[in-house]
Amino acid sequence: MKKILLAIITIVSLIPVFLSLVDSVHQPQSQSNFQLYQTNLILKSSQIFDSDHQKFNNINKYISGQQPYVNALEKYKEVHDILSNKLSAELNIVDNNTIKTIEKESYLDSLKISSNGKKILTDINKQKRILHKLNLKIGLLEITQGNTKRALDIWENNQFLLPSPSSDQISNTLINLWSDSFIKSVDAESIIKENLNGWFRNYSLKRLYKIEDRQKDLQILQAKCEKDSRAAILKLAFLTTVPSLGGVIGVAIIILSFIQLILRKDSAILNIDGNYRWEIPWTIEVPWKVLIIGFFFFGQIILPTLFTFLSIDLINLSLRGKAIYILSSYLTMAIVGILVLYLSIKPFFPLPQKLFNFKIFSHWITWGVGGYLAALPLVLIVSLLNDNFWGGQGGSNPLLSLVLENQDLVALAIFYLTAAIAAPLYEEIIFRGFLLPSLTRYISPWAAIGVSSLVFAAAHLNISEILPLTTLGIILGVVYTRSRNLLSSILMHSLWNTGTLLSLFLLGTGGN
Repeated sequence: MKKILLAIITIVSLIPVFLSLVDSVHQPQSQSNFQLYQTNLILKSSQIFDSDHQKFNNINKYISGQQPYVNALEKYKEVHDILSNKLSAELNIVDNNTIKTIEKESYLDSLKISSNGKKILTDINKQKRILHKLNLKIGLLEITQGNTKRALDIWENNQFLLPSPSSDQISNTLINLWSDSFIKSVDAESIIKENLNGWFRNYSLKRLYKIEDRQKDLQILQAKCEKDSRAAILKLAFLTTVPSLGGVIGVAIIILSFIQLILRKDSAILNIDGNYRWEIPWTIEVPWKVLIIGFFFFGQIILPTLFTFLSIDLINLSLRGKAIYILSSYLTMAIVGILVLYLSIKPFFPLPQKLFNFKIFSHWITWGVGGYLAALPLVLIVSLLNDNFWGGQGGSNPLLSLVLENQDLVALAIFYLTAAIAAPLYEEIIFRGFLLPSLTRYISPWAAIGVSSLVFAAAHLNISEILPLTTLGIILGVVYTRSRNLLSSILMHSLWNTGTLLSLFLLGTGGN
């Protein structure tokens, strides 16, 4: 009966996991958003080209490239194409549903019955708003290439995409600014400031001040642009040079590890043979029960049901409210998961010595930092190949966008507590400390590292993240298997998430 019940819970638990992975195929990655933020930061740094500061010009050209406007236009068009294709697909779904229901009832009434229909309509409106903003910016970038007529056409058509007084205002304002017959408007400056940001706002205001011969305002704007440019250059320097330097060291570690495997195989880091198995007293049923009940069933069934019962409206929560929600839900899941793990292995106490080790007086810092550096180039290469394959689709962790798009320091501190402390501690105990050793009872250590890494990646519920996270999980597995110390993999995991959050914070503060 216990096995039958476990089988039923397994099916119930894995259905939402499977559905989430399938649904993520059609969701955009945050990577496209990250690239636009970095592009905006590069554009902001390029404003200093209008000054006489040759030193900053040279630094910026090295960091941002020789043609920032050309590259920015390409990036924005790439994201525009991805979202346009997604919008077209959703509009086709709406058209098909309309044809099926038109003889029975009005389409809006049918949507009241279908929650999926509501979701599609909401998503369509969201995509239209985003595309409207992208068109405004693409038009401004076209002007930097001398394509004024193309920009005017984009803004003219933009008014049909999202017909509303506010959207018409900004499109008409930009058309007026770059048309041959400029008409002065008292609202132009406020409309630009309300609807544009960063380089795009400054570029439009510069045009306005020049046409209206507002020299004092132009000087103030130029001083602000140069100040913003210096800050953007410093952030870009950190975002490019620090990971690059770490990646170079990581490549050296990888090369040395392979050389060591050839010359000194017995003591090589990558020589993980049968001697690195753990002594496991339980069967495969125990880790299966812990993962299904403690991780997936509670995380995917019980916890969402609990918050639904509490009538928590996540969409309308403030940023701090969302941060507290994410932390509290994760801590609840972690506490329950650890409790299920404890109760499952309690009959096997005392445990073998090499299980769940937290050895403070050892080389865990060296292993953690070294693993992090080695992961930088490997995960980057896999991510680049992966992004090209998925073409901007495949979903991503929503926490990343929350960190990127909001700059509330209290909320960011809560996000950091969740991602860089709670998550590494809990996930390393479950996936490296428990699952990986348990698998070595049946398969080789290398195979156990691979399988546990794949489960670790799938647990993040985004199809496009499976390959990069599996790669990261393999390195975490190697670090833990060789060091026999959970502090090593926890540190590496924490460093990885810290680096990600710091990069997002810098992009968010500088990239608007």
